[in-house]
Amino acid sequence: MGAGNSTPATEVTQHVFSSDAPVRFSNELVDSLQKNTQTDSARSKQQELQFQQRLTSELEKLREKEAQSFGELTESLSAESEQVPEPSLVEKISDATSTSATLAEKQRQKDMSRTSVSKEIEALKKKLDGRKRLEQLDSQLDKAKSDVVDCLRLNDRRPLDCWKEVETFKKEVGRLEKEFVEKTIR
Repeated sequence: MGAGNSTPATEVTQHVFSSDAPVRFSNELVDSLQKNTQTDSARSKQQELQFQQRLTSELEKLREKEAQSFGELTESLSAESEQVPEPSLVEKISDATSTSATLAEKQRQKDMSRTSVSKEIEALKKKLDGRKRLEQLDSQLDKAKSDVVDCLRLNDRRPLDCWKEVETFKKEVGRLEKEFVEKTIR
């Protein structure tokens, strides 16, 4: 111990290995290596793009397959719901002893299907849209609201710059609240 120096040698030695036989490459290999301008990063990017394309195509195939199976299941469920099962003996006896209102309600529930319910919903939506609104929005409030929205869109990184527009909107809302309270009290 202690025979060797503890500090590394300042002189770096290189090891060069020489082969006994000369290494020869074909001219085609050398030419192809010299002509290839593609770098490692370009190759990895190209490979990544190929992976992404293949993954995308596989995902599309899976989506199509799932959509097809979903359609088949929907059709089979619709076909099953249209088939009316034969009522049991208990149901026949309860129908014979129940009132006409109960029978009418039971028949209405049987007649409900997905299509009839969706048609009924659409009819109710049209009826609701056809109703007149009792009060139209105040034009000043609508203008103040649009000013706030425009300001926030312009200053999406700095929303605190819109404090003037927000204060104007608050004043308009306060004015409408005061008017509503006065109408309610009278």
